[in-house]
Amino acid sequence: MQRKESFLKSLYPWIIWVLAASFFYYKYLIQVSPGVMRQQLMSAYSLTGAGLGNLAACFFYGYLLMQIPVGILLDKWSPGKITSVAAAICATGIFLFANTHSFAAAGFARFCIGIGCSFAAVSCFKLISIWFAPRRFAYMAGLSMTVAMFGAVGGTGPLSLLVTGLGWRHALEWVSFPGFIISILLWLVIRDRKTILLNPKIIADHSVKLRDKLMAVLKNKQTWLLSLYSGLAFAPVSVFGGLWGTSFIEKAYQINTSHAANDIALVFIGFGLGCPLTGWLSDYIGRRLPLMKIGTFLAFVSVTFLLYLHHSPFYLTCFLVLFGIGASCFFLCFSMVKELYPIIFTATVLGFMNTFDSICEAITEPFVGKLLDLTWKGLYENGARSFSLQDYYFGLSVLPIYLGIAFVLLFFIEETYCVSKNVDREYLVKGGLPA
Repeated sequence: MQRKESFLKSLYPWIIWVLAASFFYYKYLIQVSPGVMRQQLMSAYSLTGAGLGNLAACFFYGYLLMQIPVGILLDKWSPGKITSVAAAICATGIFLFANTHSFAAAGFARFCIGIGCSFAAVSCFKLISIWFAPRRFAYMAGLSMTVAMFGAVGGTGPLSLLVTGLGWRHALEWVSFPGFIISILLWLVIRDRKTILLNPKIIADHSVKLRDKLMAVLKNKQTWLLSLYSGLAFAPVSVFGGLWGTSFIEKAYQINTSHAANDIALVFIGFGLGCPLTGWLSDYIGRRLPLMKIGTFLAFVSVTFLLYLHHSPFYLTCFLVLFGIGASCFFLCFSMVKELYPIIFTATVLGFMNTFDSICEAITEPFVGKLLDLTWKGLYENGARSFSLQDYYFGLSVLPIYLGIAFVLLFFIEETYCVSKNVDREYLVKGGLPA
């Protein structure tokens, strides 16, 4: 009996992780879904390229608004209960989006989805930091990102088939139901952990004032550099994989939407494979920055080749996967920024970093659409604007520029050597964290 109880006790953190990662999966499925409904959405709401970008970006407006509050709430209250409510908001927003008939209502529904989804990543990482040893954070966070990327895969090819078979409205209605199931399970299964000191050197004093937390985060130059790098390095994956990449590949390789969506899924598969691998390798060598430099440069080269050097389908496949693998190295910055702070700061600082990701995504998706509109030749296809290959060359040129800037930023970021800086409450209150 004692052995059975011990087994269940050791299994429970993994059950928590599965539930948290499921919501992370669901978040990415919804986030990238406009990419396979581009033509239907533009036709339904009479949208320009910038209009579609703004509709998709409404998700990031809600996501951005909540990132700092998300971190504060998750550090202060029960992560399980809060995440359960967030999942319910997300699922409700999806159902509402499927039944809207005006651009304003659709934008509001997408905004609500973003609010709900804003908890997915940070709550997953927070629960990992509570229920798993600190030395396993990079690997477990990377494994969570793998699950999330398979959600992005589900939001491309498989969702495209569902949209083709049922229409985009009925398809999204069906997609909303798993969100309610995840919400119920999160509420019923996840309990609070009274003792979170897996490492006895970490001082987990929840009496630290909110103002002291925020000042410690804002005063650290490395937090700003890592957050800016994170936003610039990940936006190309989100923008290319989540909205404009499918239609670009359709045009560049003269294939249909379903085939193009399946090709885009390779970016997320490469990203999902790369995250746990680089997390493990980084822990093994005891350094983060070398892998981030190699990966960011590889992503820069791959996306440049994807956009401007069209080859056979074999080379397309290779560059899509390499783009995803290279971009996945950016995820190590989440481990780096966490290592700058004690455990009571985990959700707050990760929420701060996620804010930069949201800003870059919210700005870039409509910006690319605006660039496409500037060179649009006045062509329509099935009631929606049709952009030429030259339009995409111009509009998507911002992606390698982002990655180039992100690569340069890495030379100004200090290595953490995979070691957490454990700072006590008295030091935080007196002077904040060291820069």
